[in-house]
Amino acid sequence: MAFVLAVAWCIAVPGLAQERTVTGTVTDTAGRPLQSASVLVRSTTTGTQTKPDGSFSLRVPATAQTLVISSVNYASQEVPIAEGAIVVRLEPLTAALADVVVIGYGTQQKKDVTGSIATVTSKDFQKGTITSPDQLIAGKVAGVSVTSNGGAPGAGSTIRIREGASLNASNDPLIIVDGIPLSEPRKGDGTSGISGAANSLALINPNDIETFTVLKDAASTAIYGSRASNGVIIITTKRGRRGKPQVNVVSNLSVATIAKKLDVLNADEMRNFVNNSPTATEAEKGRLGTANTDWQSLVFQNAITSDNNVSVSGALKNLPYRLSLGYLSQQGTLKTDLLQRGTVGINLSPLLFDKHLKIDINVKGSLSQSNFANQSAIGAAVSFDPTQTVYNDKGGYFEWLQSDGTFNPNAISNPVALLNQYHSTSYVSRSFGNIQFDYKFHFLADLHANLNLGYDVSQGHGSPYTDSSRQGNNNYAYRGVRSYYKQNNNNYVAEFYLNYLKDLRSINSNINAVAGYGYYDNKSTNYNNYTFFVDTKDTVPGSAPTYFNDIQQNTLISYYGRLIYTLANRYILQGSIRTDGSSRFAKENRWGVFPSAAFTWRINQENFLKNSRALSDLKLRLSYGVTGQQEGIANYSYLPAYYLAAATSQYQLGNTFYYPYTPVAYAADIKWEQTESYNAGIDIGFLKNRLSATVDVYTRKTKDLLNTLNLPVGTNFTNKITDNVGDMKSQGVEVTLNASPVVSKNFRWDLSYNFTYIHREITRLTKTVDPTFFGNPVGPSIDPQGTQVQINSIGYTPFAFYVYKQVYDTDGKPIEGLFADLNRDGIINNNDKYRYKSPFAPVKMGFTTSLTYKQWTLNALLRANIGNYMYNQVFSGSGNIAAIISPNNFIQNVPVAALSAGFQTYRERESDYYVYNASFLKMDNIGLSYNAGRIIKNKVNLTVGAYCQNVFIVTKYGGLDPEVYSGVDNNIYPRPRTYTLSVNLNF
Repeated sequence: MAFVLAVAWCIAVPGLAQERTVTGTVTDTAGRPLQSASVLVRSTTTGTQTKPDGSFSLRVPATAQTLVISSVNYASQEVPIAEGAIVVRLEPLTAALADVVVIGYGTQQKKDVTGSIATVTSKDFQKGTITSPDQLIAGKVAGVSVTSNGGAPGAGSTIRIREGASLNASNDPLIIVDGIPLSEPRKGDGTSGISGAANSLALINPNDIETFTVLKDAASTAIYGSRASNGVIIITTKRGRRGKPQVNVVSNLSVATIAKKLDVLNADEMRNFVNNSPTATEAEKGRLGTANTDWQSLVFQNAITSDNNVSVSGALKNLPYRLSLGYLSQQGTLKTDLLQRGTVGINLSPLLFDKHLKIDINVKGSLSQSNFANQSAIGAAVSFDPTQTVYNDKGGYFEWLQSDGTFNPNAISNPVALLNQYHSTSYVSRSFGNIQFDYKFHFLADLHANLNLGYDVSQGHGSPYTDSSRQGNNNYAYRGVRSYYKQNNNNYVAEFYLNYLKDLRSINSNINAVAGYGYYDNKSTNYNNYTFFVDTKDTVPGSAPTYFNDIQQNTLISYYGRLIYTLANRYILQGSIRTDGSSRFAKENRWGVFPSAAFTWRINQENFLKNSRALSDLKLRLSYGVTGQQEGIANYSYLPAYYLAAATSQYQLGNTFYYPYTPVAYAADIKWEQTESYNAGIDIGFLKNRLSATVDVYTRKTKDLLNTLNLPVGTNFTNKITDNVGDMKSQGVEVTLNASPVVSKNFRWDLSYNFTYIHREITRLTKTVDPTFFGNPVGPSIDPQGTQVQINSIGYTPFAFYVYKQVYDTDGKPIEGLFADLNRDGIINNNDKYRYKSPFAPVKMGFTTSLTYKQWTLNALLRANIGNYMYNQVFSGSGNIAAIISPNNFIQNVPVAALSAGFQTYRERESDYYVYNASFLKMDNIGLSYNAGRIIKNKVNLTVGAYCQNVFIVTKYGGLDPEVYSGVDNNIYPRPRTYTLSVNLNF
């Protein structure tokens, strides 16, 4: 019996020792319990979930050493199994991501960053109806301005990092998505973008984006060389992570309304004005109608947007994955405007060869259909006579006619007719993606080889036409017109680089070295056709002949390297160099070299501060670098070329007329535009960074500006040429403050404020010194004669207003036609114009606040521009008596505010009277969300939110909106006020 018991004991004891119980609690960083968090034994399927109080209890094998703990929207943690209860605090996923900063060809710990870099994670993105990725970071980053180009569905934005470094070349930043540099193709009309798309970035689903990283100074951007003068934006999309499959459903429904309409004369005011005008003739009074028509109400509508997205993410053993689908339907507040977009995204990140080979496969695709409204209807709705009816007595649209019954070519067209009789539908497809191999050598684990193969292809086509009851060109009455366009774009990327990362513990150092090669090929094919009359195949007289197949292609080859050396975890040196060769330049100027150097001193790691409890971070950053510019110029512009002349210029040989070829002026020695930058920054944080600040001061000098110059009249060339002429400098200060004044179990308050000051000045514009040179007129034209009221001049900011100085009477009222004789020669002419103010705000600010109480969160974002001015072309083009009672036989409406000066004619168009202070404070966004927690048997996490965008604006500017990047307020599509209801489900 004793023997049997002994044998049984020997068998049972090992069996009992094979398992043990592990207990613990899982909370968030504020100590709040996390329910339904996953607790797994690493490399097994043994696991459990936490209870409502965050606790768990799990039987684990005796040999188990590590638990993997994860929860939706939190970064996973691997925790050693120890004696006693385990307490785990999970960081929000975005907070964990924020500790790692994406830099060119790699990542870096935020504490070790040497350049001026800012990261915005999905937690801090703008909320509400967001159709284009650029809108996510508006007002969020010091030194970065995102100005919407209008309120049309999918409308793009003008993105500027430190206001750009060029004059006539591109000032757009380089945008990289998951390692793919996006290229803006050139359309058939010479502008950039994808034909048929209001904004090529709007073809990317914002819901797929995880982080934005903005590289601002040359030390961080020089690794991208010739494309980095205007900064770099690196976009990282969401990816799958280990754990159980997670399904996320986000649905937004919104209503957009016109926030503000221009106050114009109503019908009774118009009749009273004309009938009591001492200059109005009986014939002119007889043109008044009897209706009371609010044309702005007839062209605008309340617009509905539905945006629905679903994603599935997780991992199959060593294969993390994420699949996303999205569908957007967005009406415009201008009737007949509609954008429909479908998107798909696939991310696969398999790990092979015992985790030595990591493969990232990213594919994004989109299909969009846009119905473009005729935006001319906006200006027409402001200007059309309110005393007229929509339809005439014959059932057609009321239009101003000439005595012979044809349309009056000088009159405003019926706004409703402009909308209903114009049809423009585009179809655009885009796909971009890459496969990236990261191999960690088996025999040398510190060395990685990275191969990145990517593409960005797109196609856009459409056929806009006007109904035959509308006029064609040159007053061909009642004949509609149709045109066609098509564009194919094929961009390919191949990059290979080696990355060596090594801790040298013997000398308390670390090195991070990168050396690589890049090949980038960009090709755009435009298929252009004549404009035809709808009722025949006849071409419209005056339409210029174009190439049927216009191919634009350029290639860039690059070699680059970077070394980051860290000593004693507090002294960091970084140097990089890149050399780029571009097909846009001749052999002797083809290659550009772009170096950078930076130093960071982590002062808080010094012995005298290392043990400070209050100080979390204190580091000094210094950097220098050179970047280049080649965007915005034509391909092969160093070669002689010819183009077909306009239809008005033809030679007759026999009975046949031929279009002549005209030589294009070219600069054979055109070369890289180069920007040299210096940056000094300091980062400081207190109380575990609950209070932190970043300050950057920089100077930037651009030489060999790619500048468009006017040629003397009478040459046999086109009248403009692009060459390296000019220098420009800019200086700025950027400040970012972050604070969390209250952090408790049930309440949290976060604040963020950013401040930007920038001054830019043109220092050279001619190849030789010419004191008589006024500058180059720039900007949009303000009248049919092509007059421009902006100029680039030495010693002034770019695009300064160039106007006459208005003279006022003793009561402060402008005297019509009287301008100051600034040069005192007794004659008022162009020599009396002066540079007056700038359209660019020298001071910009952004303020974000977030209040969280239990499951409730309130967010708000405000932006301010101070010191920017605007030329109001809406007022200057209609603010006089002649605009209302036109000598061209029609009546025109005007904004009430434009009549205050009492001008009789258009003589004041070039006066500083129409240059207004456009400083503003705008609340971009306010929203309230509620996290309902787990519902439906604790399987689904529900969050609902309500948001309002474009809440209010405080400004002295009398026009429709003070935020127009060009500085000239003309026919802008009003930005709507949008109300959004959002539902977010995770299960």
